Amino acid sequence: MKYRAAWQIFLLVVFVGYIFMWIMLPTKTYSTSWTPKLEHHLKSTYFREQSINLVLFSFPMMLIAALGCVYLHLHKASNSDSKRSYYEWLKRPAVVNAPLGIVSFVELTFAAMFIALLIWSLANYLHVGFKTMLIYMNPGEKMWQAKFNTVALMLAYVGNTCMAFLFFPVTRGSSILPLVGLTLESSIKYHIWLGHVSTVLFVAHSLGYIIYWATMSHEIYLMLEWSSTYLSNLAGVIAFVLLMGIWITSFERFRRKMFELFFYVHNLYIIYIFFYMLHVGVAFLCLILPGIFLFLIDRYLRFLQSKRRTRLVSSRLLPNGTIELNFAKNPGLAYNPSSTLFVNVPSICKLQWHPFTISSSSNLETDNLSVIIKTQGNWTQKLYKQLSTSLDHLQVSTEGPYEPASNHFLSRDSLVMISGGSGITPFISIIREIIFRSTQSNKKVPKVLLVAAFKNTTDLTMLDLLLPLSGIPTDISKLQIQIEAYVTQEHERPLKDSKNQIQTKLFKPNPSDSPISAVLGKNGWLWLGAIISSSFFMFLLLLGFVTRYQIYPVEQRKENYHYSYKILWDMFLVCVSVFVATSAVFLWQKRKLSVDQKQIKNVDFYTPTKMSPSSWLSPSDRELESLPHQSLVQSTTVHYGARPDLKSILDDRCKESEVGVLVSGPKSLRNGVAKICASGSAKNLSFEAMSFTW
Repeated sequence: MKYRAAWQIFLLVVFVGYIFMWIMLPTKTYSTSWTPKLEHHLKSTYFREQSINLVLFSFPMMLIAALGCVYLHLHKASNSDSKRSYYEWLKRPAVVNAPLGIVSFVELTFAAMFIALLIWSLANYLHVGFKTMLIYMNPGEKMWQAKFNTVALMLAYVGNTCMAFLFFPVTRGSSILPLVGLTLESSIKYHIWLGHVSTVLFVAHSLGYIIYWATMSHEIYLMLEWSSTYLSNLAGVIAFVLLMGIWITSFERFRRKMFELFFYVHNLYIIYIFFYMLHVGVAFLCLILPGIFLFLIDRYLRFLQSKRRTRLVSSRLLPNGTIELNFAKNPGLAYNPSSTLFVNVPSICKLQWHPFTISSSSNLETDNLSVIIKTQGNWTQKLYKQLSTSLDHLQVSTEGPYEPASNHFLSRDSLVMISGGSGITPFISIIREIIFRSTQSNKKVPKVLLVAAFKNTTDLTMLDLLLPLSGIPTDISKLQIQIEAYVTQEHERPLKDSKNQIQTKLFKPNPSDSPISAVLGKNGWLWLGAIISSSFFMFLLLLGFVTRYQIYPVEQRKENYHYSYKILWDMFLVCVSVFVATSAVFLWQKRKLSVDQKQIKNVDFYTPTKMSPSSWLSPSDRELESLPHQSLVQSTTVHYGARPDLKSILDDRCKESEVGVLVSGPKSLRNGVAKICASGSAKNLSFEAMSFTW
């Protein structure tokens, strides 16, 4: 549509201008020519030294975030499926099995451009710094020592560039990610990359100054200085110590073996950012403000949503240790397949939130939402143990759902979904959505091949979750699905085992529990845009008032206004603005949702009350009660003692026109499929990996 193209062009122009300012920032032209002119036109008694950076670096990204919400609302209202892009070949895997994992051509291109920006920035900062360092040289200081000092300082400037983008990938509800076609899970790796690069630069900066003060200027006491007229060195030292703890515990080997320690240490980022801001000052804060501002809005919205207790309707416990949780949902809540829900169980841990892929379809199951959990760590094992007891109610809180950028894979002629173990989870929601589409006359239904690899026979019970507990359409004649299941560690189907049963449990409703609803209601994107624009405007208004009537009079009298107090004012005003604007919109939406929730709180949901053996384990031992069950079982072939020949399977699909290849599971499986799809003979294969193993 024409309006979409116009919106996209405008937002792109603003973003290109924003990046252009980052390119010009370290240059001599910006510092000696542009800055004096900008100060003349922009610097005022209302914003002082923050004026230029607020206009050039804060305002553009806040504008994109606010207008992006409007664009996403209009795009969602059009209710049109995403079509195949002409530039889709850029998303094909370019690098596989490297330290970076699976990297597409477009990711590789933007990564190279960002690295070029960092190199460009460092080179220009050093060029300008070496020209002006003579002014700031200490008496008796040698030239090489002054250059060493300058390099250490400029490394921090470049690290600040990384910090400007660090929080965008982890802002779950932001409009920035879907605008550029990113999902929550896929963007985490960008946060990791930026975190590593910025930390290396900040560590080099900190060690450089320690070496300089200890061995060259012999002023090591400056590490503990908290200046009232300039930045605080002590705040920088505290931030450095916190950063080292966060960085060390974030490495993959450490994170997987001691996840809880990683989780709690990583949450020290709040204190780290506090001291980081005290160290860099107000002017540099405005460079990184948009990412922090949007993250703070998202984090506060998540907090407000998490205060609700979610109604848990039922659970299904599989013999292989898998759990399906079924929650009540507001019928008006719609989400795309493979969306994500964060779950918190206070009886296990009040602080830990774990992400799980939603297995239900909002179209097929209008009143409930399901997630599937594989018991692999301490938290999930404790949850399985609790659900195995006789408790009749479990207190649960949720955040989300967070949707992927699009459901473009549903527009393919054919889908090949390859999973390993619990990696089948995101495909369950896709299959349920395809089942719904097969009942609609105006919807395209792709052919589906599901290749699922499991270790043991009991894992085959995962296939029972392909169908929901209720809401299964009786006519799925248009559904074209083939399931190839592989049991890799057993060579034949074992004898009938009475323990291979799915335990289903129904929970009693609690008056304080409520169905899952969109945090900002049906028009969530519009309300988020209102929060972003109103909170940022409020921040500018309050900042201008404080600067004009609190800070400026002191400086006009040629007195010193404490340097750290300025940044404390900024942080306080940001928090106040976000709190007021977000709370007002949330409470307004909560009033509107309360009526709908009262109407559906006491709805009875269908749940089987007896245990039943899995049809995929022993299909001959029970009468299949529905046509969908019969159809899926008859479409399934189980292979024992074998692994899927993925190259042969995908080579067969290369003959078709448009094939979407989705893979979810262990890293080795994802890398193997990516290599096949990256080959020259697989030009019609569109690759997409789904995983939470960061």
